[in-house]
Amino acid sequence: MKFKDKKVIIFDLDGTLIDSAPDLALAVNHMLTSVGHANFDESTIIDSWVGNGAFVLIQRALSGSRTIDEHLDSDFVAKALDIFLKFYAQNLCVKTALYPNVLSTLHALKSKGYRLAIVTNKPFAFVEPILKSLELIDLFESFIGGDSLAEKKPSPLPLLHVCETLKVSVEECVMVGDSLNDILAGNACDMQTIGVTYGYNYGESIEVYNPSVVFDDFGEILTLL
Repeated sequence: MKFKDKKVIIFDLDGTLIDSAPDLALAVNHMLTSVGHANFDESTIIDSWVGNGAFVLIQRALSGSRTIDEHLDSDFVAKALDIFLKFYAQNLCVKTALYPNVLSTLHALKSKGYRLAIVTNKPFAFVEPILKSLELIDLFESFIGGDSLAEKKPSPLPLLHVCETLKVSVEECVMVGDSLNDILAGNACDMQTIGVTYGYNYGESIEVYNPSVVFDDFGEILTLL
């Protein structure tokens, strides 16, 4: 299979380009300690709670479950979220690292003339510092966070926004991601998608959501483009 006439490749960030979950888990447990709650194993936080943005992550942590407790006090959640965000802002790249073959593949795509963008559900304020720390910032023409627009993935709005900003059609773009939110967003606007299997999709196969193609290795993207 080959993708034809593509100009822009849109990437998710966490779980696709970077393994950021260990730092997210560190910040979650700092928050839980600060509000007098018990900590959780890193694997519980990563496998079950990460992937839908900071607000949902904190609600899950306070609930001690992927299913959010509907009785959580909104002021308490806001306080906990603030603690989490302030700590995470100071600890963005303690353990965070690129997945295998990400850097070389991004450089190869750039050299082939593809325009690269990021659509993540991570708060926008964290995106640029992480990209700079990992020396990725110069590769991307555009990036938006989960709080950049009125809606975030799985809404197609962020992907359509990238198309409008970069003045390309949906058909000229590909969405690359590791979770159902990425694939659902792409499918919702008829954008072709690449699902990667190694990220954060709550133990569920990414194939369930019908990406155009599925890869185990990020570097395999080059076989399509």
